[in-house]
Amino acid sequence: MKMGEGGKDFVAAGMIGAHPLNILIVDDELNIRKTLTVYLETEGHHVVAVSNFQDAVHETSRRSFDLAFVDLRLGTADGLDLIPTLLAQTPWIKIVVITAYASIDTAVEAMRRGATDYIPKPFTPAQVKLAVHKVFEMQALEQRLASLQEDLGRLNPEADFSTTSPAMQRVIHLARQVAATDATLLLRGESGTGKTVLARAIHQWSPRANKPICVVSCPAFSPELLESELFGHVKGAFTGAVRDNPGRISTCEGGTLLLDEIGDLPANLQPKLLRFLQDKEYERVGDYTTRKADVRIIAATNRDLDKAVKEGRFREDLFYRLNVIQIAIPPMRERPEDITILAERLLAFFGRARHYTFLGFTPEALQALRQYQWPGNLRELRNVVERAAILCQTDRVGNECLPENLLPSDSGARLGDLVSLEKIEEEHIRRVLATTKSLQEAADVLGVDQATLWRRRKKYGI
Repeated sequence: MKMGEGGKDFVAAGMIGAHPLNILIVDDELNIRKTLTVYLETEGHHVVAVSNFQDAVHETSRRSFDLAFVDLRLGTADGLDLIPTLLAQTPWIKIVVITAYASIDTAVEAMRRGATDYIPKPFTPAQVKLAVHKVFEMQALEQRLASLQEDLGRLNPEADFSTTSPAMQRVIHLARQVAATDATLLLRGESGTGKTVLARAIHQWSPRANKPICVVSCPAFSPELLESELFGHVKGAFTGAVRDNPGRISTCEGGTLLLDEIGDLPANLQPKLLRFLQDKEYERVGDYTTRKADVRIIAATNRDLDKAVKEGRFREDLFYRLNVIQIAIPPMRERPEDITILAERLLAFFGRARHYTFLGFTPEALQALRQYQWPGNLRELRNVVERAAILCQTDRVGNECLPENLLPSDSGARLGDLVSLEKIEEEHIRRVLATTKSLQEAADVLGVDQATLWRRRKKYGI
């Protein structure tokens, strides 16, 4: 029996979905709202049903939806006008238009405004099932595309957590244990130890894997822009806000948000983040509408948050909320047994990028790698091996392809050595560049602007 002809037996038609969707139904016919709601909820989806334009806008301002069934005739309002409004609130929502007044013109116009599918009334359970299935397929493709774009190096060895280090084995075991939960995590470790890589792995090991993961670096934004980046803003909220921005929390609905370098979170945002952790509620900048979001928070830091709390720079209650489960990643110098295997894996990776097969490192080069303390940790190791893969002209990487600071002490300059200031400066710049994420960060550490750093690099051939 078709819907619109009584709705009987509608819930009898089974529909298998990969995961529950958040679905909005907008239809002024009570029978259709009820029957469609029962059917979709029976399939495990979360459904909100409303009868008019205004209620639909109100619901989408409070929460995020994956799919909306929208009737074209909503009393005196036109459902076509609702389509761009819903998309402005939630850009990734999929909209299925349903109407008893089907025509080619209305179908074309609905698609032009952003609808993804079109079902004429009366429709069958099979048509609804197919519409939902299409949404699953589109979400899977979008997520797959995002994953490929973020990880073009699909064999990137940094994401391979094979390790012979007992300390690192304990880290991976704990990470896999907590991945299946929604617990807030605090990842601690020195710069370059792989906190972001581990956070992405935890997301992929979790039930949220088919939802987005967003990364926000707290020190990368001013306090004002960071609030907008996290919570979003409405058009006109501040100078330059020429359009609505849903914010990262809304963007990764159902997924995971990594707050990198949480120790740099400005004081004025700390109570707002605390509120979100406690109640899952927030407001966009310039908007008083309270919104809710289902987002798992993972925080990462290379700072001593305990000290920051004692000094009053970080809220104690926020620290305890973030520190539900703490995972401390050991630095490279505490896992020397992994250096050889990581270096060889990285060399093979960069060799593939050059369409070249390396046979490995010479014994002397391996000894130099193992004896070095790696202040920049995994990031520095990656940079060193990438440099070696570019410079090496044979099938084995030798000492001649390694930076001077990795070689025996008589080959490099150290403080107190009888060498020129220029040599000390060159060594220092090399080390800072190897342990920072960007030229801007390196320039900040060195206390110079990027133009000055560029000239120094050119001078020393770095």
